[in-house]
Amino acid sequence: MTAEEIGQRLTAAGLKAEFKPTTPDPHLEIAREDLIKVSRMLRDDSDLAFDSLMCLSGLDWPDRNEVVYNLHSFKHSHKVNLKVRCPKEDPVIPTVSGIWPTAEWHEREAFDLIGIRFEGHPDLRRILLPEDWEGHPLRKDYKPPERWHEIPVTVQLPTTVNK
Repeated sequence: MTAEEIGQRLTAAGLKAEFKPTTPDPHLEIAREDLIKVSRMLRDDSDLAFDSLMCLSGLDWPDRNEVVYNLHSFKHSHKVNLKVRCPKEDPVIPTVSGIWPTAEWHEREAFDLIGIRFEGHPDLRRILLPEDWEGHPLRKDYKPPERWHEIPVTVQLPTTVNK
């Protein structure tokens, strides 16, 4: 089944899923308020059977945040990508960890590095950086501290290469 056919199936069930024929990976855009209903149908519908969340990536764009979900069905050997947007001033998206348990780890990473909060997550805390680290290093506006607990953090790299 293609992403477009999957989107049509979701739409026929009364769910909003806008097909975007981007290259190289077409995807479905889902509103954050519809994410849980769409995810449950993608997992539970026997013709779709998306039983694996392969990856979840948080993205920081100049005007918004975005989460990309890469899903796979072992039963049918088809894949689909979902994208969910949220405004920078309200970076909250519902957790899908109750649907695909591996999301617990992926969501923690997106929270840690981008600052997207996943509403309903059972243990949303930093996964890569120390708990007392300030900021989210993959945000475009992130400025790293010079020191952390008296340890130098930033290092000046040479601007020219010796030949």
